[in-house]
Amino acid sequence: MSDFAEKLIAWQQAHGRHDLPWQQTRDPYAIWVSEIMLQQTQVSAVIAYYDRFMQRFPTIASLAEAEQDEVMRYWSGLGYYSRARNLHHAAQTIMREHCGIFPTDFDTIQTLKGIGRSTAAAISVFAFNQRQTILDGNVKRVLARLYAVEGWPGLPDVEKKLWQIAESVLPSQGLPAYVQGLMDFGATLCTRSKPNCHRCPMQASCLAYQQQMVSVLPAPKPRKALPEKQTTVLMILDAGEILLERRPNHGIWGGLWSLPELSPSALAVPHVKTTFDMDVEPLETLPVLWHTFTHFKLEITPQPLLLQGKRPPPAPNQQWLALEDAVAAALPTPVRTLIKELQQLRF
Repeated sequence: MSDFAEKLIAWQQAHGRHDLPWQQTRDPYAIWVSEIMLQQTQVSAVIAYYDRFMQRFPTIASLAEAEQDEVMRYWSGLGYYSRARNLHHAAQTIMREHCGIFPTDFDTIQTLKGIGRSTAAAISVFAFNQRQTILDGNVKRVLARLYAVEGWPGLPDVEKKLWQIAESVLPSQGLPAYVQGLMDFGATLCTRSKPNCHRCPMQASCLAYQQQMVSVLPAPKPRKALPEKQTTVLMILDAGEILLERRPNHGIWGGLWSLPELSPSALAVPHVKTTFDMDVEPLETLPVLWHTFTHFKLEITPQPLLLQGKRPPPAPNQQWLALEDAVAAALPTPVRTLIKELQQLRF
């Protein structure tokens, strides 16, 4: 066992996290759900979502049989919604191609939609005690500092080098404690800002610490100014209900219910007449809401509209919901925020 692995396992046993909900099971399904939720999301934000999700979908079969809309509703607010769609798709694949049993083969696990090498490794270790290593963002940071690996870890050559290091220090025993230690160490001690180097058991062998490079390693992603986009969302109201549209499965907020949109240069009233065959009266515009995505910022202008006359039948991708029911639907976070504002105004 490498000195790093030995120290890491000892540190994890003394200082790591041991009471997270998904640590109390060897069920690959439960571990898989937790690993997908933890992608790009902090543990503190995941726990409540995980508990609710597992209560509603306790088995692969229950998830596979559910409608996508319900799965998205239980994911709503957690972000990165393709994770939920992929989870649902993979559950159906397991039922169809693996008789409802989560596969144990490492390569087969990676064929499931939404599962990459690192996630497959975590599942393999925690569920099946296999000898695999992970390389998520926290682990990249730890190894980049420990071995003074320069360059942004997202670059292929840098990531390849980090994978080689991760494999070279992987122990042959104590895998669950080691891999959990990697996660905990990067999340709680070797943090991105203000790492606790004075408490670090790796201090004597950490090249970044010795070379006073902790604050500059790993190298940050090259910064680009986020482009800004604009949209207007239509809040069409009738008898205390609001019109929602399901978004396509691809693109932002894929598969969620949202509000109809039009370009900022278009006029709402004629657009609604032409598109939805509705006569509407504009109400006072709500304040603009900004929402930041990974690759751009979106300026959202909400336009409430009151239906005049008879309501036409909704299209297959539309539904009318009372405002209190709409808030509980599978909505993007900013859309839920806007509807809550509408509730307070009592339109």
